[in-house]
Amino acid sequence: MSGISAMLRHKRVLSASLIGTAVEFYDFYIYATAASLVFGPLFFPATSPSAQLLAAYASFALAFIARPLGAAVFGHYGDRIGRKSTLVYSLMLMGGSTLLIAFLPTYQSIGWVAPLLLCILRFGQGFGLGGEWGGAALLAVENAPPGWRARFGMFPQLGAPVGFIAANGLFLLLGAFLTEEQFLAWGWRLPFLASAILVILGLWVRLKLTETPEFADAMAEAPPPALPLATLLRDHLRAAIAGTFAVVACFAIFYIATAFALGYGTATLKIGRETFLGLQLGAILFMALGIILAGWWADKTSPRRVLIIGCLGTIPMGILFGAAMGSGSLLAIFSILALALFLMGFVYGPLGAFLPALFPIQLRYTGASFGFNLGGIIGGALAPIVAQYLVATQGIAFVGLYMSAAAAISLMALWRPGGTTAPAA
Repeated sequence: MSGISAMLRHKRVLSASLIGTAVEFYDFYIYATAASLVFGPLFFPATSPSAQLLAAYASFALAFIARPLGAAVFGHYGDRIGRKSTLVYSLMLMGGSTLLIAFLPTYQSIGWVAPLLLCILRFGQGFGLGGEWGGAALLAVENAPPGWRARFGMFPQLGAPVGFIAANGLFLLLGAFLTEEQFLAWGWRLPFLASAILVILGLWVRLKLTETPEFADAMAEAPPPALPLATLLRDHLRAAIAGTFAVVACFAIFYIATAFALGYGTATLKIGRETFLGLQLGAILFMALGIILAGWWADKTSPRRVLIIGCLGTIPMGILFGAAMGSGSLLAIFSILALALFLMGFVYGPLGAFLPALFPIQLRYTGASFGFNLGGIIGGALAPIVAQYLVATQGIAFVGLYMSAAAAISLMALWRPGGTTAPAA
């Protein structure tokens, strides 16, 4: 009976980890897609299409600024009161902010108040997301059997392609059934409304969970630190810095191969929106494959080694990226997007096991969330903005080199001797 109970518990834990991050990436990516396609003309003054797109990307980047703040707040409570309750509240804030975007009036209706409200809700999205990934990763790895931490830790990562497929698939269906006028008038709001369904599902699964055994044992042995973030910065700053720069590559790859590529493909290359969304929908399957392979390999070797291999592969991929995208060939574009996202699986999949292992149990929520979300500012928030600027001033080839540079930064953080030595858990 105990074996069956353990199996059922593992199933619930992995489902909760996957569904939560699927909601996270769904919410985040419907915003990224809308920012690439419609938010510029709907929410910002009519100056030029390029300026509107940059403004939309700037609002997209705002959530990355909010994420470390959310990581500090939710990490504080996650390390003091537990993983389960904190994850429930982070999901509610994230989902509520996403849902309210569906009801926003446009710039043409209320002027400057429209982008202000959009930015406030985007900040709320990011604040909730700051506590989401770290808690989901801990939920998985702190329930993992011996020798399975990386494979359990990959389930939150698999939420990324699941959420992406749901978001892209819905936009693809809207493009197939709505006219351009209908999509601009009200169709773009439907994916934000649909997020409520995923949030309810995520809450239903998470409310059935109990606290992780590792955290419960740690609480029984000693009280938690009064200020986890202060303790982290005082005693584990080196590990926090190493974790922050280790995640730069995965964010840069993802948002250039998805949000930026969509805007570039539709606006510059004049590829139809549905066609390009279809290309990305196929390419994201390679990311899922990369995550699964990386999780298995990380348990056989180590998460750090797999992350290093992923960074090494990303550097030449970035060199090829510009030529493939600039060719305008659908086959070349699909191939480079598939390769980029496959490699992202290797720089993203093992993070669920790698980052928590850098910190003691009662600082893990804060430490993992802090590193992941601060690295997101460096690698993700700036990616679409810098890429758009590089295209306008230097050409598409430099966008690929941006990914190569991000991989080199992560590689240095991972390669530094002793820089990622985990404390005993």
